[in-house]
Formats: sequence, C-alpha cells, structure tokens
Amino acid sequence: MQQHFSPSISSSRLSFPALRVFALLCFSLYASLYSLVVFGQSTLMVNINGYSVDADENLQHFTALQFTGDTLDRVFTEGETLPADEGITRIDGAGLTLLPGLIDAHGHILSYGLSLLRVDLTGTESEQEAVQRVQEFQAANPDLAWIQGRGWNQVLWDTRAFPSAASLDGLSMERPVWLSRVDGHAGWANSAALEIAGVGITTPDPDGGQIIRDEEGRPTGVLVDNAMRLVTSKIPALTQEEQQFALQRAMTELTRFGLTGVHDAGISAVTVQAYKSLLESGPLPIRVYAMLAATDPDNAANLAAGYYESEDQTLSIRSVKIVADGALGSRGAALIDDYSDMPGHRGLMLLEPERLTEVMETAMRAGFQVNTHAIGDRANQAVLDNYAALIAATDSRELRHRIEHAQVLTYQDILRFSELGVIPSMQATHATSDKNMAEDRLGPVRIQGAYAWRKLADAGAVIANGSDFPVESPNPFFGLHAAITRQDHDNEPPGGWYPEERMTRVEALTSFTRHAAYAAHQENLVGALELGKKADFILVDRDLFSVPESQIWQTEVLQTWVGGRRVH
Repeated sequence: MQQHFSPSISSSRLSFPALRVFALLCFSLYASLYSLVVFGQSTLMVNINGYSVDADENLQHFTALQFTGDTLDRVFTEGETLPADEGITRIDGAGLTLLPGLIDAHGHILSYGLSLLRVDLTGTESEQEAVQRVQEFQAANPDLAWIQGRGWNQVLWDTRAFPSAASLDGLSMERPVWLSRVDGHAGWANSAALEIAGVGITTPDPDGGQIIRDEEGRPTGVLVDNAMRLVTSKIPALTQEEQQFALQRAMTELTRFGLTGVHDAGISAVTVQAYKSLLESGPLPIRVYAMLAATDPDNAANLAAGYYESEDQTLSIRSVKIVADGALGSRGAALIDDYSDMPGHRGLMLLEPERLTEVMETAMRAGFQVNTHAIGDRANQAVLDNYAALIAATDSRELRHRIEHAQVLTYQDILRFSELGVIPSMQATHATSDKNMAEDRLGPVRIQGAYAWRKLADAGAVIANGSDFPVESPNPFFGLHAAITRQDHDNEPPGGWYPEERMTRVEALTSFTRHAAYAAHQENLVGALELGKKADFILVDRDLFSVPESQIWQTEVLQTWVGGRRVH
C-alpha cells in the first residue's frame, strides 16, 4: 500500500492528516497479526531446505521448523518424525530455502525512509546527470521550501571532481538545495542555501569540518563533515510525526530484503519518541536495536533513563553512537599519514581528543555499550587507545563495545580488537563500492590493512556485518555476495579485490546472524533457528550454499517472518 501512496508536501514538511490515518491502518494490521500469533496455535513449516549456524559456528541443515506464537519449538532434520497433531497449522514450504532472519548491524532507518521521499542521486554518472534529477524533482514538487536529496558520488563521475553550486544555480532556482554525498560526510549546496547559511569567502572552516574553496578562496558549494552543519542547521527540523511516517515507510521496505533486525546507528531523542509512538499500535515490523546519538542535546536524559526494551522485544535501546572521523571518499577519514592522492592532507577528527574520551567514558559509566564510528587508521587507533584505557577504568568489557566500520587499520590495531573484546562492525559492500578509489587514497601498503575481514577474523575478532544503508543498498544479499567474492555485480575484478580477505559462505551468514545478534546482546533472542529463540526467518528463491557465488546477490526474498508473523 505504501509504495503507491503519494503524500502531499509543503514548506519542506510532509502533510500528515492523511499520513496519520495511513500509519494507523498499517499498524492496526500488524497489531492484529501480532495478537493472532501470541494467542494462536503451533505452526509447522514442512518441505523446506533450511539452514542455520550453531553455537560452534557450524552449518546445520533441516527440513521442517515448528514454532508457537513468536517462539521456536524445534527444527527437524531429514528423516525425523514430524508431529501428527491435527491442531498444528501446517505450511508447505514448497522446497524453498529457509534462513534465519538477517540482521543489519549498521543502518540508518530514518535516513533511509527520508531517502525514499527525496531526490535519489545514487548511480549518477556525472554532475550534469545529478543536476537533471534535481531539476525533475523540483518541477514535480513545486511547494517544497527546500529541495533535498542524497547519494551523489563524484568518484563515479567522468570528472571525479567535487560538484559546484554553480551547476545547481544554472537551474534558475531561488529555493535552497542541499544534497548529501552517498556517505553522508559531505553535502552539496546551491548559492541560495549558502546564502541562508551565511557561508562566504570570509567564513572560517569549523573544527572537524572543511569548506571546499576555489583558487580565490570562495566556497564552491561542497561542505565536508562538521561544516555541513552550517547549512543543515538552517533546514526546518522534522516533527515527530514526520519521523514516524519515514520510519514506518523504511521498516516496511526493509522487510522486502529479508531483514528482520537492524542496528539503527545514531538516533535523536525525537526519533526515540517516534519509535515508541509507533509501538503504541503494535510491534514494529522489524527488530530495531537503536544507538543513541552521543551528541544529541537530550542524550544525558536518555542515558539517565537507562536501558529500554519494548514488551514485544522489537525495540531495544542500550547503546550510544559516537562519530570520531569522516569518510574515505570525501577524504574526511582521519589518517596517520598523508592521503596518497592529496599530500599534506590527513582527514578530520570530528571531536577534540578530550571530548572524545569524555563522551565515551560518560556512556560507559552509565552502563551503555559504546559504538564508535572510525574509518581512518588514525581514528581507529585513537578509539582503540580510549577503549584500552576506559574499559579497564570502568570495568565494562562485558558491554561489548564496538567500532563501526573499522575500515582502515594498522596491523598492530587489528590484533587489539580481540584483545580488548571490541567488536568490528563492518560493511562488506563498502569494499566493493570503494575499490575504485580506496587504493588511490591509501596507497599499496596501507590498503593491506583496509576492509581486512580475514585478518580480523583470524585474529579472533567477532565481525558483525551490515550495509550502512542508505549509503549502500540495504539488501543483505549484496553484502553476503561482497563478503564471499570481494567482487561487484559484474564479477569484477576477476578473482576478487584483495581476495585473501574473503569470508567463507558460512562465515558470511554468521556475520549477518549470530555475530550481529551477539553485537546487540541478543544472542539468546535471535541470530539462529534454535529452541526458545524468536521465530525470525526468511524464505528465498535459491540455495545460498549451492548456487554459484556470482549469483548470490541476485537472491530474491519471497517471505519474511518476524516473531512468527509474516511481515512480507
């Protein structure tokens, strides 16, 4: 229903009388299904090609699965006698492959929902093509006060150069335009937006940010990391109701990809309330493990409130997200040595050293897991140094602190993850998306410690996998394919990009199931199909363990079940 719904939009806000009714209808459907599940009879799904990973990380195969309400009773292997109770609801799986529900350990649900309602610049091959999409969008949405979008990536363009305000100004648009780069660590503005933000030739670069300038020092229209706030602070904030609509739209869409859980990487107090308001109408479509944004003005109150878990266990809050540096594509990732393709530049640390330590320690002492974004080797080193000192000082190793991305590492730091009990939360598709520029940025030596899944796994680290959507597609089969092949969808490069870092098929599935659950303290709830765990599973159109590797990304999800209820 939602895919065909077109909300009216005015003054940069969604119009919500109709959306409120629409959202309530959606959630009344979930609530009805939930009540049937909780108080219903046992269900037996037979004639399936089932896979799960056991506690020893060995692949298990089964042919039938039984659950009561939202909880698994057991799985049946080939030849085992199935229950004959006529009171059990039987479903014929038609020989389809059944997998545990897949968990994305790092995504941005609100941003993904908003991306479905704004200009989509992903896949553009030139600045001109991006401008054309903006022009088409603004023509179709004449009432918007701000034109917003995301997804551009200059590395994929013919010029490989940052875009300019001038190309947007050529649209003869008086309305401000703000377009986020694919990684969310740079933004592209037109002159109207720069004027509203007060960004001019005399505007200094803020700490942890950069205003890209021309040879005469004038802003070109691209702002990096903390400099983006100069513009974004002028855009009217979303209301809680607007956030609810975007969250619901996103979660419904994510079920189509076979995701039954997402670790939402950095949410505000307003978004917390939006989730809780959605819960009033029933369980969320997927399980959300939310990380509180450490820099949110209301974060102290959220920490003081302690852990939160909804009664239906579809929303859990017990972690904090901190951002230490920028991204590699926009050269904002903090490196120990100069960028190989920009001498004299080493990226950006977004927090002063004392502030980084302070926010990490505050969260730890409040009993919250700390999940810190670090991409460059300098940022990863600084974060690991803090973890080494603070975990000992707060006795918080059991909180399973994480580094989000852990993208570029020194060999010495690779070993520290296991030693400290820190989880690298990584995104396999970043490697296949970045392969066209990563070595340019890092050179032939540092690249050996980048996207280094095999080195980390061999050193004993528990890798949780994800996508960082909407930076990448939320489709977890794209991630599984990238983890297993180190290739893109055109099977390039032959043999894989630095193929020595590949995961096996079992390891890749484990990283999206058991390990992702462990990274959220949910290993007793989800992550495998075992007695007592939640009935979160998916049915797909092909066998992940027999199909050619090159076809894994083409897997289609036919059904998605969360807590014993079919949500797709």
